[in-house]
Amino acid sequence: MPLLPAEDAMFEYGVSVLVIGAGACGLTAALAVHEAGADVIVLERDAVPSGSTSLSQGLIPAAGTRLQRERGIEDSVDAFYDDLMAKAKGRTDPAIARLIAETAGPVVDWLVDRYGLDLHVVDDFLYPGHSCHRMHGPPNQTGRELEQALLAAADRLGIDIVRAARAEDLYATPEGRVTAVRFRRPDGTLETIGCDALVLACNGFGANREMLRRHIPEIAEADYWGHAGNEGDAVVWGAGLGAATADMGAYQGHGSVAQGYGALLTWAVVTEGGIQVNGAGERFADESTGYSEFALEVLRQPGQVAWSLYDARCERPALAFEEYRELASLGAVKSADDVAGLAAVTGLPEAVLAATLRDVAACASGQSADRFGRDFTGKPALAPPYRAMRTGGALFHTQGGLVVDSSARVLREDGTPLPNLFAGGGAARGVSGPASWGYLAGNGLVTAVVLGRIAGQQAAWLAAR
Repeated sequence: MPLLPAEDAMFEYGVSVLVIGAGACGLTAALAVHEAGADVIVLERDAVPSGSTSLSQGLIPAAGTRLQRERGIEDSVDAFYDDLMAKAKGRTDPAIARLIAETAGPVVDWLVDRYGLDLHVVDDFLYPGHSCHRMHGPPNQTGRELEQALLAAADRLGIDIVRAARAEDLYATPEGRVTAVRFRRPDGTLETIGCDALVLACNGFGANREMLRRHIPEIAEADYWGHAGNEGDAVVWGAGLGAATADMGAYQGHGSVAQGYGALLTWAVVTEGGIQVNGAGERFADESTGYSEFALEVLRQPGQVAWSLYDARCERPALAFEEYRELASLGAVKSADDVAGLAAVTGLPEAVLAATLRDVAACASGQSADRFGRDFTGKPALAPPYRAMRTGGALFHTQGGLVVDSSARVLREDGTPLPNLFAGGGAARGVSGPASWGYLAGNGLVTAVVLGRIAGQQAAWLAAR
Protein backbone atom coordinates (compact mmCIF):
# COMPACT_ATOMS: atom_id res chain seq x y z
CA MET A 1 0.00 0.00 0.00
CA PRO A 2 2.45 2.65 -1.16
CA LEU A 3 1.92 6.39 -1.42
CA LEU A 4 2.01 7.40 -5.04
CA PRO A 5 2.75 10.83 -6.58
CA ALA A 6 -0.35 12.95 -7.08
CA GLU A 7 0.62 13.72 -10.68
CA ASP A 8 0.41 10.01 -11.54
CA ALA A 9 -3.26 9.72 -10.57
CA MET A 10 -5.49 8.98 -13.54
CA PHE A 11 -9.17 8.88 -12.70
CA GLU A 12 -12.44 9.32 -14.56
CA TYR A 13 -14.46 10.58 -11.62
CA GLY A 14 -13.94 12.29 -8.29
CA VAL A 15 -15.90 13.14 -5.21
CA SER A 16 -15.84 15.89 -2.61
CA VAL A 17 -15.34 13.48 0.29
CA LEU A 18 -14.16 9.89 0.05
CA VAL A 19 -14.59 7.61 3.07
CA ILE A 20 -12.69 4.34 3.49
CA GLY A 21 -14.66 1.89 5.62
CA ALA A 22 -18.40 1.29 6.02
CA GLY A 23 -18.58 0.55 9.73
CA ALA A 24 -20.09 2.85 12.34
CA CYS A 25 -17.40 5.49 11.85
CA GLY A 26 -17.50 5.55 8.06
CA LEU A 27 -21.28 5.47 7.79
CA THR A 28 -21.71 8.19 10.40
CA ALA A 29 -19.17 10.29 8.50
CA ALA A 30 -21.04 9.70 5.25
CA LEU A 31 -24.34 10.77 6.82
CA ALA A 32 -22.71 13.96 8.08
CA VAL A 33 -21.16 14.74 4.68
CA HIS A 34 -24.49 14.24 2.93
CA GLU A 35 -26.24 16.39 5.51
CA ALA A 36 -23.73 19.15 4.87
CA GLY A 37 -24.63 19.11 1.19
CA ALA A 38 -21.43 17.59 -0.18
CA ASP A 39 -21.15 14.49 -2.34
CA VAL A 40 -19.64 11.42 -0.76
CA ILE A 41 -18.61 7.88 -1.70
CA VAL A 42 -17.73 5.10 0.75
CA LEU A 43 -15.24 2.39 -0.18
CA GLU A 44 -15.86 -0.89 1.64
CA ARG A 45 -13.59 -3.91 1.28
CA ASP A 46 -16.31 -6.46 2.12
CA ALA A 47 -19.13 -7.46 -0.20
CA VAL A 48 -21.41 -7.28 2.84
CA PRO A 49 -20.31 -4.45 5.16
CA SER A 50 -19.75 -5.64 8.71
CA GLY A 51 -16.37 -4.81 10.23
CA SER A 52 -15.75 -4.29 13.93
CA THR A 53 -19.18 -2.71 14.36
CA SER A 54 -21.03 -5.94 13.54
CA LEU A 55 -18.76 -7.90 15.86
CA SER A 56 -19.53 -5.59 18.78
CA GLN A 57 -22.60 -5.58 21.01
CA GLY A 58 -23.72 -2.32 19.45
CA LEU A 59 -23.59 -0.25 22.66
CA ILE A 60 -22.68 3.45 22.54
CA PRO A 61 -22.05 5.28 25.84
CA ALA A 62 -23.37 8.83 25.90
CA ALA A 63 -24.34 11.35 28.57
CA GLY A 64 -27.35 13.67 28.71
CA THR A 65 -29.37 12.05 25.95
CA ARG A 66 -33.09 12.36 25.41
CA LEU A 67 -33.43 8.62 25.98
CA GLN A 68 -31.74 8.95 29.38
CA ARG A 69 -34.00 11.81 30.40
CA GLU A 70 -37.08 9.82 29.41
CA ARG A 71 -35.92 7.04 31.74
CA GLY A 72 -35.24 9.47 34.58
CA ILE A 73 -31.47 8.80 34.41
CA GLU A 74 -29.37 11.68 35.66
CA ASP A 75 -26.04 11.92 33.89
CA SER A 76 -23.67 14.66 32.86
CA VAL A 77 -20.81 15.43 30.53
CA ASP A 78 -18.56 15.96 33.54
CA ALA A 79 -19.42 12.54 34.98
CA PHE A 80 -18.74 10.82 31.66
CA TYR A 81 -15.47 12.71 31.23
CA ASP A 82 -14.38 11.78 34.75
CA ASP A 83 -15.15 8.11 34.05
CA LEU A 84 -13.15 8.18 30.81
CA MET A 85 -10.16 9.80 32.48
CA ALA A 86 -10.32 7.57 35.56
CA LYS A 87 -10.35 4.37 33.51
CA ALA A 88 -7.40 5.60 31.46
CA LYS A 89 -5.62 6.66 34.68
CA GLY A 90 -5.35 10.15 33.26
CA ARG A 91 -3.05 8.92 30.48
CA THR A 92 -5.06 10.02 27.47
CA ASP A 93 -5.56 13.32 25.66
CA PRO A 94 -7.92 15.28 27.95
CA ALA A 95 -9.09 17.49 25.10
CA ILE A 96 -10.25 14.51 23.02
CA ALA A 97 -11.77 12.83 26.09
CA ARG A 98 -13.70 16.03 26.81
CA LEU A 99 -14.78 16.19 23.16
CA ILE A 100 -16.09 12.62 23.33
CA ALA A 101 -17.94 13.27 26.59
CA GLU A 102 -19.52 16.49 25.31
CA THR A 103 -20.44 15.27 21.84
CA ALA A 104 -21.58 11.66 22.35
CA GLY A 105 -25.01 12.68 23.70
CA PRO A 106 -25.87 14.99 20.79
CA VAL A 107 -24.60 12.39 18.30
CA VAL A 108 -26.82 9.65 19.76
CA ASP A 109 -29.82 12.02 19.73
CA TRP A 110 -28.99 12.90 16.11
CA LEU A 111 -28.84 9.26 15.06
CA VAL A 112 -32.13 8.48 16.81
CA ASP A 113 -34.13 11.59 15.94
CA ARG A 114 -32.86 12.34 12.43
CA TYR A 115 -31.99 8.90 11.10
CA GLY A 116 -34.44 6.72 12.99
CA LEU A 117 -32.04 4.40 14.79
CA ASP A 118 -33.99 2.29 17.28
CA LEU A 119 -31.84 2.63 20.40
CA HIS A 120 -32.59 2.22 24.09
CA VAL A 121 -30.69 2.73 27.34
CA VAL A 122 -29.37 -0.46 28.91
CA ASP A 123 -30.37 0.17 32.52
CA ASP A 124 -30.42 -3.26 34.16
CA PHE A 125 -26.70 -3.38 34.95
CA LEU A 126 -23.61 -1.18 35.00
CA TYR A 127 -20.48 -1.86 33.00
CA PRO A 128 -17.23 -1.53 34.99
CA GLY A 129 -16.04 2.05 35.15
CA HIS A 130 -19.33 3.71 34.21
CA SER A 131 -20.90 5.66 37.06
CA CYS A 132 -24.43 5.53 35.64
CA HIS A 133 -26.54 3.89 32.94
CA ARG A 134 -25.42 5.48 29.68
CA MET A 135 -25.03 2.58 27.23
CA HIS A 136 -27.34 3.01 24.23
CA GLY A 137 -27.99 -0.02 22.05
CA PRO A 138 -30.39 -1.55 19.49
CA PRO A 139 -33.26 -3.83 20.56
CA ASN A 140 -31.29 -7.09 20.78
CA GLN A 141 -28.02 -5.38 21.72
CA THR A 142 -26.01 -6.63 18.75
CA GLY A 143 -23.58 -4.79 16.55
CA ARG A 144 -25.22 -6.35 13.50
CA GLU A 145 -28.38 -4.41 14.24
CA LEU A 146 -26.47 -1.16 14.61
CA GLU A 147 -24.59 -1.72 11.35
CA GLN A 148 -27.78 -2.56 9.47
CA ALA A 149 -29.57 0.51 10.85
CA LEU A 150 -26.73 2.78 9.68
CA LEU A 151 -26.62 1.08 6.27
CA ALA A 152 -30.37 1.53 5.94
CA ALA A 153 -30.05 5.23 6.74
CA ALA A 154 -27.32 5.64 4.12
CA ASP A 155 -29.38 3.71 1.58
CA ARG A 156 -32.44 5.91 2.12
CA LEU A 157 -30.31 8.93 1.27
CA GLY A 158 -28.81 7.32 -1.80
CA ILE A 159 -25.26 7.41 -0.45
CA ASP A 160 -22.97 5.40 -2.70
CA ILE A 161 -21.18 2.52 -0.98
CA VAL A 162 -18.77 0.77 -3.32
CA ARG A 163 -18.57 -2.76 -1.93
CA ALA A 164 -15.91 -5.41 -2.42
CA ALA A 165 -13.48 -2.55 -3.03
CA ARG A 166 -10.18 -2.83 -1.19
CA ALA A 167 -8.38 0.51 -0.95
CA GLU A 168 -4.69 -0.05 -1.65
CA ASP A 169 -2.88 3.15 -2.60
CA LEU A 170 -3.14 6.85 -1.87
CA TYR A 171 -1.99 9.49 -4.32
CA ALA A 172 -0.61 12.52 -2.50
CA THR A 173 1.36 15.71 -3.04
CA PRO A 174 4.73 16.25 -1.32
CA GLU A 175 3.02 18.30 1.42
CA GLY A 176 0.64 15.42 2.16
CA ARG A 177 -2.53 16.41 0.36
CA VAL A 178 -4.38 13.28 -0.78
CA THR A 179 -5.78 13.68 -4.28
CA ALA A 180 -7.01 10.18 -5.08
CA VAL A 181 -7.34 6.60 -3.84
CA ARG A 182 -6.76 3.47 -5.89
CA PHE A 183 -8.73 0.35 -4.98
CA ARG A 184 -8.89 -3.24 -6.17
CA ARG A 185 -11.97 -5.20 -7.21
CA PRO A 186 -12.27 -8.95 -6.44
CA ASP A 187 -11.25 -9.81 -10.01
CA GLY A 188 -8.04 -7.83 -9.62
CA THR A 189 -9.19 -4.78 -11.56
CA LEU A 190 -7.79 -1.50 -10.25
CA GLU A 191 -9.84 1.71 -10.16
CA THR A 192 -9.02 5.19 -8.93
CA ILE A 193 -11.27 7.85 -7.40
CA GLY A 194 -10.25 11.47 -6.98
CA CYS A 195 -11.20 13.32 -3.80
CA ASP A 196 -11.02 16.74 -2.18
CA ALA A 197 -10.91 15.24 1.32
CA LEU A 198 -10.38 11.73 2.68
CA VAL A 199 -11.79 10.13 5.84
CA LEU A 200 -10.01 7.04 7.15
CA ALA A 201 -12.56 4.85 8.94
CA CYS A 202 -10.91 1.48 8.37
CA ASN A 203 -10.22 0.60 12.02
CA GLY A 204 -6.95 -0.56 13.60
CA PHE A 205 -4.34 -3.30 13.21
CA GLY A 206 -5.67 -6.22 15.22
CA ALA A 207 -5.41 -8.58 12.23
CA ASN A 208 -1.78 -7.65 11.53
CA ARG A 209 0.39 -10.01 13.61
CA GLU A 210 3.58 -8.22 12.66
CA MET A 211 2.28 -4.89 13.92
CA LEU A 212 0.91 -6.56 17.06
CA ARG A 213 4.28 -8.11 17.85
CA ARG A 214 5.91 -4.72 17.41
CA HIS A 215 3.44 -2.65 19.42
CA ILE A 216 1.51 -5.06 21.71
CA PRO A 217 3.62 -8.19 22.23
CA GLU A 218 1.66 -9.20 25.34
CA ILE A 219 -1.45 -10.02 23.30
CA ALA A 220 0.08 -10.66 19.87
CA GLU A 221 -0.33 -14.44 19.92
CA ALA A 222 -3.80 -14.51 21.48
CA ASP A 223 -6.92 -15.47 19.57
CA TYR A 224 -8.11 -12.52 17.52
CA TRP A 225 -11.87 -11.97 17.52
CA GLY A 226 -11.93 -8.80 15.45
CA HIS A 227 -12.46 -8.26 11.76
CA ALA A 228 -9.94 -9.74 9.34
CA GLY A 229 -9.73 -6.45 7.48
CA ASN A 230 -8.17 -4.58 10.40
CA GLU A 231 -4.66 -4.77 9.00
CA GLY A 232 -3.36 -1.33 9.94
CA ASP A 233 -3.85 0.34 6.56
CA ALA A 234 -4.71 3.72 8.10
CA VAL A 235 -1.59 3.74 10.28
CA VAL A 236 0.65 2.77 7.37
CA TRP A 237 -0.82 5.41 5.05
CA GLY A 238 -0.68 8.03 7.78
CA ALA A 239 2.93 7.26 8.61
CA GLY A 240 3.83 7.63 4.95
CA LEU A 241 2.28 11.09 4.98
CA GLY A 242 4.17 12.08 8.12
CA ALA A 243 1.31 11.63 10.57
CA ALA A 244 1.86 11.12 14.28
CA THR A 245 0.64 8.03 16.11
CA ALA A 246 0.04 7.49 19.82
CA ASP A 247 -0.99 4.85 22.35
CA MET A 248 -0.07 2.04 20.01
CA GLY A 249 -0.03 -0.35 22.96
CA ALA A 250 -3.72 0.23 23.67
CA TYR A 251 -6.32 -2.39 22.85
CA GLN A 252 -9.62 -3.92 23.84
CA GLY A 253 -9.34 -7.49 25.00
CA HIS A 254 -12.09 -9.62 26.50
CA GLY A 255 -11.91 -12.17 29.28
CA SER A 256 -15.09 -14.12 28.55
CA VAL A 257 -15.34 -15.39 25.00
CA ALA A 258 -17.30 -18.63 24.80
CA GLN A 259 -14.89 -21.41 23.93
CA GLY A 260 -15.88 -23.32 20.82
CA TYR A 261 -18.86 -21.14 19.93
CA GLY A 262 -17.42 -18.02 18.30
CA ALA A 263 -19.47 -15.75 20.53
CA LEU A 264 -19.13 -13.54 23.58
CA LEU A 265 -20.45 -14.00 27.09
CA THR A 266 -21.50 -10.54 28.23
CA TRP A 267 -19.63 -9.16 31.23
CA ALA A 268 -23.04 -8.32 32.71
CA VAL A 269 -22.96 -11.65 34.53
CA VAL A 270 -19.79 -10.54 36.30
CA THR A 271 -20.99 -7.05 37.18
CA GLU A 272 -24.03 -8.65 38.84
CA GLY A 273 -21.80 -10.81 41.07
CA GLY A 274 -20.46 -13.59 38.87
CA ILE A 275 -16.88 -14.85 39.12
CA GLN A 276 -14.26 -16.63 37.07
CA VAL A 277 -12.27 -19.66 38.18
CA ASN A 278 -9.47 -21.62 36.54
CA GLY A 279 -9.29 -25.35 35.93
CA ALA A 280 -8.49 -25.92 39.59
CA GLY A 281 -11.75 -24.24 40.64
CA GLU A 282 -9.98 -21.19 42.09
CA ARG A 283 -10.44 -17.50 41.42
CA PHE A 284 -7.29 -15.82 40.15
CA ALA A 285 -7.90 -12.03 39.97
CA ASP A 286 -10.36 -9.19 40.61
CA GLU A 287 -13.01 -9.59 37.93
CA SER A 288 -14.49 -6.14 38.58
CA THR A 289 -11.51 -4.31 37.09
CA GLY A 290 -12.90 -4.69 33.58
CA TYR A 291 -13.29 -7.22 30.80
CA SER A 292 -10.52 -5.79 28.62
CA GLU A 293 -7.64 -6.16 31.04
CA PHE A 294 -9.08 -9.45 32.30
CA ALA A 295 -8.23 -11.08 28.96
CA LEU A 296 -4.58 -11.29 30.04
CA GLU A 297 -5.55 -12.75 33.42
CA VAL A 298 -7.42 -15.57 31.67
CA LEU A 299 -4.60 -16.13 29.19
CA ARG A 300 -2.19 -16.65 32.10
CA GLN A 301 -4.22 -19.61 33.39
CA PRO A 302 -3.42 -23.25 32.53
CA GLY A 303 -4.79 -23.97 29.07
CA GLN A 304 -5.65 -20.27 28.73
CA VAL A 305 -9.25 -20.96 29.73
CA ALA A 306 -11.52 -20.27 32.67
CA TRP A 307 -15.05 -21.00 33.82
CA SER A 308 -17.45 -18.09 34.25
CA LEU A 309 -19.74 -18.92 37.18
CA TYR A 310 -22.94 -17.03 37.95
CA ASP A 311 -26.54 -17.71 38.86
CA ALA A 312 -30.06 -17.15 37.53
CA ARG A 313 -30.19 -13.65 39.02
CA CYS A 314 -26.94 -12.66 37.28
CA GLU A 315 -28.23 -14.17 34.06
CA ARG A 316 -31.27 -11.88 33.80
CA PRO A 317 -29.56 -8.91 32.11
CA ALA A 318 -27.63 -11.29 29.86
CA LEU A 319 -30.89 -12.58 28.42
CA ALA A 320 -31.42 -9.19 26.75
CA PHE A 321 -28.46 -9.97 24.46
CA GLU A 322 -29.32 -11.98 21.38
CA GLU A 323 -25.82 -13.46 21.40
CA TYR A 324 -26.35 -14.87 24.89
CA ARG A 325 -29.69 -16.40 23.96
CA GLU A 326 -28.02 -18.08 20.99
CA LEU A 327 -25.28 -19.45 23.26
CA ALA A 328 -27.90 -20.85 25.60
CA SER A 329 -29.76 -22.51 22.73
CA LEU A 330 -26.52 -24.15 21.58
CA GLY A 331 -25.79 -25.62 25.00
CA ALA A 332 -22.90 -23.36 25.96
CA VAL A 333 -24.64 -22.34 29.19
CA LYS A 334 -24.44 -25.11 31.79
CA SER A 335 -26.94 -25.26 34.66
CA ALA A 336 -26.82 -26.91 38.07
CA ASP A 337 -29.06 -27.02 41.13
CA ASP A 338 -26.22 -27.36 43.65
CA VAL A 339 -22.45 -27.30 43.97
CA ALA A 340 -22.16 -31.00 43.26
CA GLY A 341 -24.07 -30.52 40.03
CA LEU A 342 -21.96 -27.51 39.15
CA ALA A 343 -18.81 -29.58 39.62
CA ALA A 344 -20.28 -32.30 37.43
CA VAL A 345 -21.16 -30.04 34.47
CA THR A 346 -17.84 -28.17 34.58
CA GLY A 347 -15.46 -30.95 35.57
CA LEU A 348 -14.09 -28.74 38.35
CA PRO A 349 -13.10 -30.30 41.71
CA GLU A 350 -16.15 -30.13 43.96
CA ALA A 351 -14.30 -29.48 47.21
CA VAL A 352 -12.30 -26.57 45.81
CA LEU A 353 -15.34 -25.18 44.03
CA ALA A 354 -17.38 -25.30 47.23
CA ALA A 355 -14.59 -23.51 49.12
CA THR A 356 -14.40 -20.82 46.43
CA LEU A 357 -18.13 -20.18 46.59
CA ARG A 358 -18.04 -20.05 50.41
CA ASP A 359 -15.25 -17.46 50.24
CA VAL A 360 -17.24 -15.32 47.80
CA ALA A 361 -20.35 -15.59 49.98
CA ALA A 362 -18.35 -14.46 53.00
CA CYS A 363 -17.12 -11.45 51.04
CA ALA A 364 -20.65 -10.65 49.88
CA SER A 365 -21.92 -10.67 53.48
CA GLY A 366 -19.06 -8.46 54.63
CA GLN A 367 -17.61 -11.15 56.90
CA SER A 368 -14.28 -11.11 55.09
CA ALA A 369 -12.35 -9.10 52.52
CA ASP A 370 -11.52 -10.46 49.10
CA ARG A 371 -7.84 -11.24 48.74
CA PHE A 372 -7.87 -9.80 45.20
CA GLY A 373 -9.50 -6.58 46.33
CA ARG A 374 -12.96 -6.98 44.78
CA ASP A 375 -15.94 -5.54 46.64
CA PHE A 376 -18.73 -8.14 46.60
CA THR A 377 -20.98 -6.39 49.12
CA GLY A 378 -23.14 -4.59 46.55
CA LYS A 379 -24.74 -7.80 45.23
CA PRO A 380 -26.23 -10.95 46.82
CA ALA A 381 -24.06 -14.04 47.08
CA LEU A 382 -24.33 -16.55 44.27
CA ALA A 383 -27.08 -19.09 44.88
CA PRO A 384 -28.66 -22.04 43.07
CA PRO A 385 -29.63 -22.50 40.33
CA TYR A 386 -26.09 -21.91 39.10
CA ARG A 387 -24.94 -21.15 35.57
CA ALA A 388 -21.50 -21.80 34.06
CA MET A 389 -19.73 -21.27 30.75
CA ARG A 390 -16.24 -22.23 29.60
CA THR A 391 -14.56 -19.01 28.48
CA GLY A 392 -11.24 -17.72 27.23
CA GLY A 393 -9.38 -14.47 26.61
CA ALA A 394 -9.00 -12.76 23.25
CA LEU A 395 -8.04 -9.59 21.44
CA PHE A 396 -10.95 -7.68 19.93
CA HIS A 397 -9.44 -4.53 18.46
CA THR A 398 -6.61 -2.05 18.88
CA GLN A 399 -7.12 1.42 20.35
CA GLY A 400 -3.97 3.25 19.30
CA GLY A 401 -3.64 5.00 15.98
CA LEU A 402 -3.34 8.29 14.16
CA VAL A 403 -3.33 11.40 16.33
CA VAL A 404 -6.28 13.67 15.54
CA ASP A 405 -7.44 17.05 16.80
CA SER A 406 -10.93 18.16 17.83
CA SER A 407 -11.87 18.47 14.15
CA ALA A 408 -10.80 14.84 13.52
CA ARG A 409 -7.97 16.10 11.33
CA VAL A 410 -4.90 13.88 11.28
CA LEU A 411 -1.88 15.63 12.78
CA ARG A 412 1.78 15.52 11.87
CA GLU A 413 4.50 14.91 14.44
CA ASP A 414 4.83 18.69 14.93
CA GLY A 415 1.12 19.03 15.73
CA THR A 416 0.08 20.65 12.47
CA PRO A 417 -2.76 19.07 10.50
CA LEU A 418 -2.30 17.29 7.22
CA PRO A 419 -4.08 19.23 4.47
CA ASN A 420 -7.18 17.12 3.88
CA LEU A 421 -6.95 13.90 5.89
CA PHE A 422 -9.39 12.94 8.65
CA ALA A 423 -9.69 9.82 10.80
CA GLY A 424 -11.95 8.27 13.42
CA GLY A 425 -12.84 5.02 15.12
CA GLY A 426 -10.04 2.47 15.27
CA ALA A 427 -8.00 4.36 12.68
CA ALA A 428 -7.48 7.19 15.16
CA ARG A 429 -5.95 7.22 18.62
CA GLY A 430 -8.74 6.47 21.08
CA VAL A 431 -9.28 7.57 24.67
CA SER A 432 -8.17 4.34 26.35
CA GLY A 433 -4.66 5.40 27.32
CA PRO A 434 -1.60 3.31 26.45
CA ALA A 435 -2.72 -0.20 27.44
CA SER A 436 -5.63 -2.62 27.88
CA TRP A 437 -6.56 -1.38 31.34
CA GLY A 438 -7.74 1.98 29.99
CA TYR A 439 -10.56 0.58 27.89
CA LEU A 440 -13.93 1.75 29.20
CA ALA A 441 -16.86 -0.23 27.82
CA GLY A 442 -18.03 1.32 24.57
CA ASN A 443 -14.88 3.35 23.93
CA GLY A 444 -14.58 1.86 20.46
CA LEU A 445 -18.07 2.70 19.23
CA VAL A 446 -18.32 6.08 20.90
CA THR A 447 -15.12 7.31 19.27
CA ALA A 448 -16.37 5.82 15.99
CA VAL A 449 -19.64 7.74 15.88
CA VAL A 450 -18.36 10.96 17.48
CA LEU A 451 -15.21 11.31 15.41
CA GLY A 452 -17.07 9.94 12.39
CA ARG A 453 -19.67 12.69 12.50
CA ILE A 454 -17.07 15.39 13.17
CA ALA A 455 -14.83 14.09 10.37
CA GLY A 456 -17.74 14.12 7.96
CA GLN A 457 -18.77 17.65 8.87
CA GLN A 458 -15.25 19.03 8.71
CA ALA A 459 -14.33 17.18 5.52
CA ALA A 460 -17.45 18.52 3.80
CA TRP A 461 -16.60 22.05 4.94
CA LEU A 462 -13.02 21.72 3.75
CA ALA A 463 -14.05 20.31 0.37
CA ALA A 464 -16.43 23.25 -0.18
CA ARG A 465 -13.71 25.87 0.35
